[in-house]
Amino acid sequence: MRFFVAGLSYKSAPVEVRERVAVHASRLKCQGCRLKIIGGLSEVVLVSTCNRVEVYGVSSSGGFNALRLWDTLAAGLDIAPYLYIHEGVKAVEHLFSVASGLDSMVVGETEITGQIKQAYVAASDAKLTGRVTNRLFQTALKAAKEIRTHTAVGRGATSVGSVAVELAERIFDRDLSTRTVMIIGAGKMGEACLKHLAKKGAKSILVANRSYERALKLAGEFGGTPLPFAQCIEAMAQADIVVSSTGSAETILHRPDIERVMRGRVGRPLFLIDIAVPRDIDTDVDRLENVYLYNVDHLEQIVKENRCLRERELAKCHEIVRQMAAESHERVSVVRPAAEPSVCAPDWGMEGARA
Repeated sequence: MRFFVAGLSYKSAPVEVRERVAVHASRLKCQGCRLKIIGGLSEVVLVSTCNRVEVYGVSSSGGFNALRLWDTLAAGLDIAPYLYIHEGVKAVEHLFSVASGLDSMVVGETEITGQIKQAYVAASDAKLTGRVTNRLFQTALKAAKEIRTHTAVGRGATSVGSVAVELAERIFDRDLSTRTVMIIGAGKMGEACLKHLAKKGAKSILVANRSYERALKLAGEFGGTPLPFAQCIEAMAQADIVVSSTGSAETILHRPDIERVMRGRVGRPLFLIDIAVPRDIDTDVDRLENVYLYNVDHLEQIVKENRCLRERELAKCHEIVRQMAAESHERVSVVRPAAEPSVCAPDWGMEGARA
């Protein structure tokens, strides 16, 4: 019986690869079922965020093949150059580091803890977990809490959304008070952007979302103006910066849309920050005059600059991870797996990982 993780992240794969294997939250259960059956696994948890897609599993046989397993998600993409695989205590350490935000682009960010919990709950609800993954994922969440309680690694670190706002600040010389910012997508990252825009003194904020009620609620909390999603292209003529972070599986802003926006701007530049994975904005728009497109990978330079401020805390964090991982691995390595749990019916007819 072996516990392993096989995955790719912003460290090993660019966004154009990550978006092709990303799995929407609504499909974690069914894709997890497929992975369990195809891989011959006794337990499995599938994690998919904007910065990583990872398969955590327990294999009871010696014939485990990570590349064959990943063919289920990769849809014909050669994933081998981007894939990392850890087994045993190294896999446990990796899980604990990920859940604690130590392996995140924004070191110490807390959003990943909720995403790990969401993935684990989805797998548990689908009867895909067992004694090993139950113990390890529950302990990983405890490790995240331990690190936040006893270290300062998360101080000043928030989310990809906060880094996007920092990029917006840099574009306009640290002054957003006279600029109009449009947020497309009122989910967790959109909310994070709004919080930080408010802190940075942005006075004109437009919020567009497919659910107008959600846009209305968030805009009301942060002094913004809600927009029906159908009006975002028209309203974009007012914006200086557009931050897009929807959960759409398809591109929502195409080159003809932005061409139409630019015709009414009389030479004013438009800055687009796409922090969604899969990406919301057609990469071809970057070829248009006075249009500047950034994606989630472009934020990494800002993150590197901020990372040095928290380096002193990392040694303490990694020591906590090592100790808790070693103890947890020792416990699960002597536990015999429970009887094979039932699984939900695999969704053989739905191909592709773009949800």
